[in-house]
Amino acid sequence: MTLKQLIKIEDKAKQVWVISPYLHYDLQNKDFSELVSVNLGEKTKYRYIVPAHPDIHKNIDVYRKKYSLSEEEVSRQFLILPENDFTPFLMEIAIYDAHEECIACAAPGIHGENEVIRFDDQTAAAMAKSFRSIWKKYKREKL
Repeated sequence: MTLKQLIKIEDKAKQVWVISPYLHYDLQNKDFSELVSVNLGEKTKYRYIVPAHPDIHKNIDVYRKKYSLSEEEVSRQFLILPENDFTPFLMEIAIYDAHEECIACAAPGIHGENEVIRFDDQTAAAMAKSFRSIWKKYKREKL
């Protein structure tokens, strides 16, 4: 799968759940950042799980300013987990419409090429279940 194909999936999604080590695509990839901007305006719900390394706090602030969000909106959208040694090796994972026809894809966390991995339905459902569980554990609210 290519990034262009992934953009088509995200464009149609009502909910997008992202596990990202750096927020690279949403901030530095022109096509994705334009899409996020449009989707936020159309009330697509974005939720992010990110590590608590120093760069992510700067990137969240850039995200807030770039997409004109309030601190409250950012607080609702982001779950910041303790940083660990695996962060540099993580790929960015996106889960689309987990409550409906769930699709999960992965791409390099930084400076990705054009290739994207699309997981099978069973793996996508398991990832969505894990995302939901972690979100509820730390944010103490349902998605």
